[in-house]
Amino acid sequence: MNAYVFPGQGAQFVGMGLDLYEKYPIAKELFLKANEILGFDITEVMFRGTAEGLKETKVTQPAIFLHSVILSKVMGDAFKPDMVAGHSLGEFSALVANNTLSFEDGLRLVSQRALAMQKACELKPSTMAAVLGLEDAVVENVCADISGIVVAANYNCPGQLVISGEISAVEEACEKLKEAGARRALMLPVGGAFHSPLMEPAREELAAAIANTTFSTPSCPIYQNVPTTAVNNAEEIKKNLMLQLTAPVKWTQSVQQMVKDGATVFTEIGPGKVLQGLVRKIEPSVTTQAPELAE
Repeated sequence: MNAYVFPGQGAQFVGMGLDLYEKYPIAKELFLKANEILGFDITEVMFRGTAEGLKETKVTQPAIFLHSVILSKVMGDAFKPDMVAGHSLGEFSALVANNTLSFEDGLRLVSQRALAMQKACELKPSTMAAVLGLEDAVVENVCADISGIVVAANYNCPGQLVISGEISAVEEACEKLKEAGARRALMLPVGGAFHSPLMEPAREELAAAIANTTFSTPSCPIYQNVPTTAVNNAEEIKKNLMLQLTAPVKWTQSVQQMVKDGATVFTEIGPGKVLQGLVRKIEPSVTTQAPELAE
């Protein structure tokens, strides 16, 4: 069975999507439509901007979404998923790819999500850190013993977990995790504590936008970050998506479940190869690949 997976923030690079724009009429049409919907020339930043400009949350999230979704559209009839999943932001790309959301609604939600997250980041200084070489339970226990807010945020693959929270709490957790035997506990250059309780203001804002958006019955199941199992019901997908900003990204568990349910080939749709690497670490038996595009 074919699983299609969609990356999240961090996979962006300057020049992303330009090849698609120049080669495929459908790509050009959707990129130009995106400029209209967003009210600024995101194509200019993506194709010819600076790495710094592309790193702004209000640009990064729609840019990765656009690259992923347009890539799936360009594939045409070759795009035949039996199941989909997305890492954090990538879940929105996956929901357009399996026809739960329209392109326009997906882009609007991603833009609102980015702006809401940016606002939440400005309310309280916060951060994230990558922890390598410890079992999940050890990381969870260390975080639970810290007095400030710090939680497990991204279960990326066995032995690689990202924690998220208040700056002082994350720093303290990093020290304790090194003492507990972490190979590395490294602060990440991010603007805030994504997938932690500190994103509650953003979650409320995005939940209101999601509630007012039409969700259709998906053409294949999606394995959402919450609850990591196959979901086929539009209302259920909506509810799970509302929880996503303050809940952890359980990528390891999602991939394991997809394999249990029959996935043998994972195709990463979007910029970079990060998810292919994570999938191989989670389930070495499966095939991972980038999409092949028609000439």
